[in-house]
Amino acid sequence: MHDFAVVGCGPPGARFARRAAEEGYDVVAFEKGRVGEPLACSGHVSTDIWEFTGPDARDELFQNRIRGARFHVAGAAENGSDGRSSSADERAREGGPQFDADDGYPFYKDETVSNVIDRVGLDRHLADLARDAGADVRERHTVTGVDEHEDRVELTVKSPEGTETVAAKMVAGADGPRSRVRDELGLAEPGELLHGVLGFDPEPDGQDFVDVHLSAPRFFAWRIPRGDAGVEYGLAAPPGDGVRDLFEELQSGYGVELENRCSGAIPVGPPETVTSRRGFLLGDAAAQTKPFTGGGILYGMTAADHAVEQIDPDWPPTLADYERAWRDDLSQEIRLGHLLRRAYSLPEPVQRLGLGALSGEIGVHMDRPTSLFSREQLTAWLTS
Repeated sequence: MHDFAVVGCGPPGARFARRAAEEGYDVVAFEKGRVGEPLACSGHVSTDIWEFTGPDARDELFQNRIRGARFHVAGAAENGSDGRSSSADERAREGGPQFDADDGYPFYKDETVSNVIDRVGLDRHLADLARDAGADVRERHTVTGVDEHEDRVELTVKSPEGTETVAAKMVAGADGPRSRVRDELGLAEPGELLHGVLGFDPEPDGQDFVDVHLSAPRFFAWRIPRGDAGVEYGLAAPPGDGVRDLFEELQSGYGVELENRCSGAIPVGPPETVTSRRGFLLGDAAAQTKPFTGGGILYGMTAADHAVEQIDPDWPPTLADYERAWRDDLSQEIRLGHLLRRAYSLPEPVQRLGLGALSGEIGVHMDRPTSLFSREQLTAWLTS
């Protein structure tokens, strides 16, 4: 019987499998397809990512450096007396959001803020690290059932070779926003599931600013230059807000035809508990994400580290220690992230006023909203 069975080999699952194996635990991990596929997540991450990778990962995965972001409000170009370009005026009269490639409101540092990376490559790299640490990582293995018992969990696993039952002392559900493990364990769903769409333009772009459009209802759209790898365009909003139509408008606003489109759910808002008798959730399955961007790579891997540090597979009460540890670390960031997201739906004049007053040099960390109150951010405000 294994100590841990991990379902899902994205960054949180692979990180947990690696760290648990390094601690001497017997770990088996299942991925229903090939690790990293299909792509359903942006590759824009903070530079903290390299703390979770191998020493040569940057040479393999790095695509572009970013030092700032331009925020756009309803396609607001500051070209006319009312702050709109003529094309934005025309679309405003027709109604609906607009996505213009205007100058926007810049927020930046005079240093690298974040990196753009090969997102599929990241997943494979992290899974390889788990294998190197001794974890048994099995691709094309789909977990179709999880049964909890007093002393173990039993997983029903389908693979090209057939169906088998795998026993472990505990199961880690790292299988994404529509988690089968979460459902099988009877745990609550995230507070919200957004619908996200990505598309890619192969034309190289080495700019060091991303573009953020607050025109998408109740969330936002983005453009991320990926150096020689091209440009990523994305948009997310609650289901029912016409995400695909909005994505077409985003393409039209930039005058691009995008390749390799993909889509997926983005969980926001962790449930009250992410643990059961002998199971626990990680990453998107636990909605350990930033409410203001939907990103969860760093939050999920941070939670995975807490899980390894706190959970003893022979002593189920330690699951409560994991629950407490990751929330102590991330809950304040998540609460502030919810407050930041509310600003996306403020009236346009209020958004313009706030962005205009705060734009310029910043001292914040893209994964930590609490850094808004840091000495670095205060210094940036006072000197800008």
